[in-house]
Parts: sequence; structure tokens; C-alpha cells
Amino acid sequence: MHIPDGFLSTPVWVGMWLITLVIVGYALRKTRGRLSEKHIPLMGVLAAFVFAAQMLNVPVAGGTSGHMLGGVLTASLLGPWSATIVMSSVFVVQALLFQDGGITALGANIFNMGLIGTVFGYYLYVSLSKFIPKIISAGIAAWIAVVLASAFCALELGLSGTVPLKTAMVAMVSIHTLIGLIELGITMGVLGVIMKRRPDLMEIEKV
Repeated sequence: MHIPDGFLSTPVWVGMWLITLVIVGYALRKTRGRLSEKHIPLMGVLAAFVFAAQMLNVPVAGGTSGHMLGGVLTASLLGPWSATIVMSSVFVVQALLFQDGGITALGANIFNMGLIGTVFGYYLYVSLSKFIPKIISAGIAAWIAVVLASAFCALELGLSGTVPLKTAMVAMVSIHTLIGLIELGITMGVLGVIMKRRPDLMEIEKV
């Protein structure tokens, strides 16, 4: 799902950069002075896990690829704003050091693959957990976040004229509907292990 340079028109990539910078800036402000000694190592572990998980790519039509995202999993443990910093850091490293996604498209990639999960996905998870168990809520939110991220990616490509919108939407959403099920399973599996062996991690203040 990483969009390369040259795939987005200037108005689209500039607009996505502006939106992403506002949200990440807000996340930095919300977390300033609030991260405890438990947050920092957990953020590092989650960043490493997400980075490794995203190395497994599935080719998708239109020049893009699909993979696990990890935003909801990260946010369910850290909270939306700490998770936003983690996910943004992962995508910056991928773009700068591994050329995985373009620099001009980085704002869109962070928004699509990170912020949708860490912000929208987190609050969906919280809302669902009022009615169903947390582990199931997180899995459902993770699946929806993946599908929604693929739809935004397709929309950006379509608006840029890179791929016909219908073609991009069908290709991206269809494959990520299945990839989302994998993310659902991984999210629930990881949280299940944590709840059983380290339930204290679930009680860390969500920032």
C-alpha cells in the first residue's frame, strides 16, 4: 500500500502532507511530558514489530502493494497519540532508508497506513469495547482500518489520475478485505497473549 513518488498529483500529495503534519503535530503536543518509563520501551518494541510485519508485501494491481498495518494494535496498547508517533516513525524510516514509499507521498502513506488506524481505529475500538470484549473490538477495528486505508489510497490515486478511480478502488479494497482478516487475526492473537501473560501492559495510561 506504500505509494511511490510520482503516483500522486501535486495538489493531492501537498494536501495529504498538510493534513498529516497537523495530526502528527497535535500528537507530539498531546504526548509531551506524559510518556512514562513504561511507554518508551513499549513504543520501541511495537515500532520494531510493525516494521517487521510490514516487510511481508502482497502485490496489488496498479503498482501498489498490500500488507499488515498495525495501527490499531499499537493504539490499543499505547493510546492514539503515542501510537501516531510510533507509526509515523516507522513510515519515515521505511521511506528514507529503504525507499519503501516515496518522499512526496509520505504524508499520504502516514495518513493512510498509520493515522487511520491509530486515531479512527482506536476510537472505534473504544466504542466497540463498550459492548463486546476488547480483544474482539480491536480485531474488528483493525479490519475496518485496513479496508478504509486501502479505500483512501485508491481515492488518492484516482484523484491524481494515476489509475481510474473504479479500477483502483476495486483492486485495493478487494485485496485488503482479505489482508484485513489477517490483521484481525494477528491483532487478536497478540492482544490475547498480552492479556494472558502481561495484563499490566493493557493498563498503561493511554496517551
